[in-house]
Amino acid sequence: MKRFEFKKSLGQNFIKDENIVNKIVSSASIDKDTLVIEIGPGAGWLSKKIVPLSKNAILYEIDTRLKSVLDKELSFCNNYELIFTDVLKADICNDIRKYDFKKLYVVANIPYYITSPILKKIMYEIYPDKIIIMVQDEVASRLAAMPGTRDYGLMTVLFNSRYNIKKLFKVGKNSFVPVPKVDSAVVEMVKDSKYEIKNENFFDKFISDIFQYKRKTIRNNLKGYDLDKISLILDKYGYSLSDRAENIPVNVFVEIANSLS
Repeated sequence: MKRFEFKKSLGQNFIKDENIVNKIVSSASIDKDTLVIEIGPGAGWLSKKIVPLSKNAILYEIDTRLKSVLDKELSFCNNYELIFTDVLKADICNDIRKYDFKKLYVVANIPYYITSPILKKIMYEIYPDKIIIMVQDEVASRLAAMPGTRDYGLMTVLFNSRYNIKKLFKVGKNSFVPVPKVDSAVVEMVKDSKYEIKNENFFDKFISDIFQYKRKTIRNNLKGYDLDKISLILDKYGYSLSDRAENIPVNVFVEIANSLS
């Protein structure tokens, strides 16, 4: 990899710290019942540890220059498929159809600028049992935020309505090559069906609208909605239309959206 020209346009920062790699592998708890999807395997430092543990693995990589590197790193494995494509354009549902598995996990160290689109794609298309993802540290804080905190927002509610999310550990920028400008963190997302969302499209639009202007109250953000019905549910939990969305727990959002849809 000494002569490899990293592409800034692809957000390429490869993990090089073996201790961090081992912590990610341990957190993933992959076994022979698991189909693992790795997004952005890069130089294969993580791939060569998770592929042997899995029943099968699908690796999505956009940079075809890495083919020889990945083939070499995984030369001792015959249970993986390497697909060179932009994962945002991939038909993941179709790609996993040929495999037999009991658990579906996603492991990813993805470019910071497309974190949310990739998470949305894999959640809506395949809803994996577990996601272990390396993201920018401030994004990790948003994903795992609690109501009433500065980091709690649209992203928090969107993903916590479908997953139990934990920020596992921070990863310093010196653990990557080339060194990025910010620190990262590893987040664990475990599928959870404790919330029954009756209409997912409506729920997601409702959450987007209620967080449209973070400093405005619920009343001001939800003009056009049935505010009387919303007020009744808010009052039931000790909140009001004068509160901001950042103060409202996920379960209350779900109940309001279900009542409106």
